[in-house]
Amino acid sequence: MEKNATVYHIQAEQKGNRLDRFLMSATEDVSRTYIQKLIRDGTVTVNNKIAKQPSYTLRFGDQVCLNLPESRPLESVQPEKIQLDILYEDNHLIVLNKLAGMLVHPASGVNSGTLVNALLAHCSDLSGIGGVERPGIVHRLDKDTSGVLVVAKTDIVHRELSRQFEQHTITRQYVAVVCGVPSEVTGTIDAQIARSRRDRRRMTTVENSGRHAITHYQVLELYNKFSLIQLTLETGRLHQIRVHLQHIGHPIAGDAIYGGEQRAMKDADTLPIKHALIHLKRQALHARTLQFEHPISRESLMFSAPKPADMQRLVEALRTLTRAHL
Repeated sequence: MEKNATVYHIQAEQKGNRLDRFLMSATEDVSRTYIQKLIRDGTVTVNNKIAKQPSYTLRFGDQVCLNLPESRPLESVQPEKIQLDILYEDNHLIVLNKLAGMLVHPASGVNSGTLVNALLAHCSDLSGIGGVERPGIVHRLDKDTSGVLVVAKTDIVHRELSRQFEQHTITRQYVAVVCGVPSEVTGTIDAQIARSRRDRRRMTTVENSGRHAITHYQVLELYNKFSLIQLTLETGRLHQIRVHLQHIGHPIAGDAIYGGEQRAMKDADTLPIKHALIHLKRQALHARTLQFEHPISRESLMFSAPKPADMQRLVEALRTLTRAHL
């Protein structure tokens, strides 16, 4: 077996999935197009035979082996000296607090000002697994979501952290200000997610053919027409929290794509709340805590970052109204 090979044993709940969709879900930060290319290039085997089609239907007990290519040198992405809020760093990984407004990696013609550009200037070498434009990136946060994020410095750490994400042993907790008051103080949102056919920028919940997604939530504070909630991810899909909260009728305040911006401004009862929403200029979502096992030392690590000033300003404005701590 090659050093970059990962073996998956198909369980009962995974049977019936397409091979490419399963591998895209399992590898998290690799696109379906790239997975399909790897399959056609003969780098994927099923039961020790080269997979012939991305559309192969998985069966219970299948053994799938994915051989990711060796890292390639970066070509189009240049280092940039951009200040980083580093929470922890050693020879193997970096944990940082990403600011809102920063893309994690280049996309859609944007090749500068991203976290990757900053990391290339900060580090002499980074893992390239996941694509040459995403060195070291194990997971990501949306451009306008702030908070804690871990980056791998070596291939072996990248693969081990990816495995922890796949097996859901990493704890990711977020805080968000949402529109409305959930009917239950705690709950679980279990709804499949797929890309919208009407708007390719959006994701949406679907009954079938989507990617499995689970989000747990707990209400922390209740206001008049808003709530502060904590969210724990069991899976990590694109826009998962934002889509799931819209799905249950409580979009994130300020979220222009999923209905939270217009609704929040409509429900704002005071000028301080309106001003805080205008100043926010994004969805009120922050990745507060990340806990995982260090791939080399095996030490359990936990990192937290407080709500940024724009979100805290909104919370303080809401607290001037009737509030209940739960």
